[in-house]
Amino acid sequence: MAPLAHTFDPTILREYDVRGIVGETLSAADAYALGRSLGTIAVEEGGSTACVGRDGRLSSPELEAALVQGLADCGLAVTRVGCGPSPMLYFAAVTSKADVAVAVTGSHNPPSHNGFKMMRRGKPFFGADIRRLGEIAAAGAWAKGQGSVVEAPARAAYVARILEDWDGGERGLTVVWDAGNGAAGEVMADVAAALPGRHVLLNAAIDGTFPAHHPDPTDPATLEQLIAAVQAEGADIGIAFDGDGDRIGVVDGQGRILWGDQILQILAEDLLKTRPGATIIADVKASRALFDEVARMGGQPLMGRTGHSLIKTLMAETGAPLAGEMSGHIFFADRWYGFDDALYTAVRLLGILARMEEPLAARFDRMPRLVNTPELRFDCAEDRKFSVIQAVKDRLAAEGAEVNTIDGVRVNALGGWWLLRASNTQAVLVARAEAPDATTLDALMATLRGHLEAAGVAAPETVG
Repeated sequence: MAPLAHTFDPTILREYDVRGIVGETLSAADAYALGRSLGTIAVEEGGSTACVGRDGRLSSPELEAALVQGLADCGLAVTRVGCGPSPMLYFAAVTSKADVAVAVTGSHNPPSHNGFKMMRRGKPFFGADIRRLGEIAAAGAWAKGQGSVVEAPARAAYVARILEDWDGGERGLTVVWDAGNGAAGEVMADVAAALPGRHVLLNAAIDGTFPAHHPDPTDPATLEQLIAAVQAEGADIGIAFDGDGDRIGVVDGQGRILWGDQILQILAEDLLKTRPGATIIADVKASRALFDEVARMGGQPLMGRTGHSLIKTLMAETGAPLAGEMSGHIFFADRWYGFDDALYTAVRLLGILARMEEPLAARFDRMPRLVNTPELRFDCAEDRKFSVIQAVKDRLAAEGAEVNTIDGVRVNALGGWWLLRASNTQAVLVARAEAPDATTLDALMATLRGHLEAAGVAAPETVG
C-alpha cells in the first residue's frame, strides 16, 4: 500500500536538483515520493507523459524503479530510456515532447551520493518548483491513477542525432577520451567509433564505484590520467566528462588544461562566422578575456548568473545560440536543443579542430593571457552565506566601487576584477579574481580578504 504522505530530509531539496547520501538522507521512499509529487504537478498542468533515465551508480537502479512507480501511480505514461548520460535523457524528453523528465544521477558527487535532475516540458525545473515538491509530498496531495511503463532505450537515436552535426569532414584527429567510468562511457564509445581519426578510450566501462578517478573535469587531479595519455599518444586533444556527461574537460596536445571560458572562446569564434552578432552567454566566474574576445569577434557578450538552470533560462529569454560556464557546462541552441551536453559539445569542438589550419595548442597560445586564481571555495554556514554577501555589497556601495551584482559581487578594480558569491547548492562562499599581472592579483585578493574580515568572516589562507 502506498504511503499517504512523505517528508523529505530538508538537505536534499537543492536549488537545481535533488541530491543526498544514499541510506542516510536519500532512499527509495524518497524516489517514490518524488515521482508522485512531480507526477502530480504534471497532471495538474494537463500532462500525461514522463521520461526517466539513470546513471551507472550502484544505487540508481533501485531509485529509478521507485521513481517510475511513483510517476505511474499518478496516471502517467512513463518511458524508461535506460542507463546513460543526463543529456541523453534530456534529448529523449525534448524530442518526444514529454511533459516531465527525470535523470536519476549523482552527477560528479562521491559514489555514496545520488539524486535527480528534472525537466518540465523541455524547460529547467528548479528553485521554487523543487520546493513545491516537498510541500506536495508533506501534504500527501498526490494525483492518483493507473499509468503505464514502457522500455525505450534512447542511446542509438541520441548517438545518431549527435553525429548528424559532425562537420569536420574526413580529416582524422588523434583523440583521447576519458569517461571516468561515468554514465557517458557507452555513448562516448559509440560516438568515437563513428568519427574519422584515431581514438583512444579511457575508463569507458560504466562503473558506479569510479575505480580510476573521481569524474569531475574541473578538478585538475582528475585529468592527470588523460594528460599522460595525450602526451604518450601524441594526441591532438584530450576530452573528459563528468559523472553524468553534462560537463566537459579539455586538454590540448601539450597536456594543458583549457577551462570552460577558454573552450567557449573557441566555440564562439566558429559560431560567429555563421551567426554574426549572436549573443554569447558566460557565467559571472568567466574571464574578462572571453567577454572582450566575443565583442572583438562581432558577438554580443552577456554575463549571467552561475547555475545551469539559470543559464538555460537566460538563453531562452535572449535567444542566445551558445552559452557556457566555468564548470564545463556548455549549452548549444545552434542546431541543438539548448541544454548542456558534453558529448555534443565534444563533437562540435572536434569538428572545429578538424577544419582549423593550426593545432589546438597553437590556438590556445593565441588566447589573451591574464593572471587569475582558480575557483576558491570555503565553508560558510547556510544561514550566514547570503547575509555575508549583502554586508560586502553594502560596504562596496558606500565606497562607490564599480560592482556587478547579478550574482554576488563582481568588482572591477586595478584593471582586473574580484568575485565573491554564495553557492546555491552548498554551504560555501565562492571567490575568484583576475588581473593583468601577479602583483595586481595579490592586491585584489587582499582587498577581497579585507571585505570578508569586515563582514565577520575569517577568510582562509587560500583567499588573499
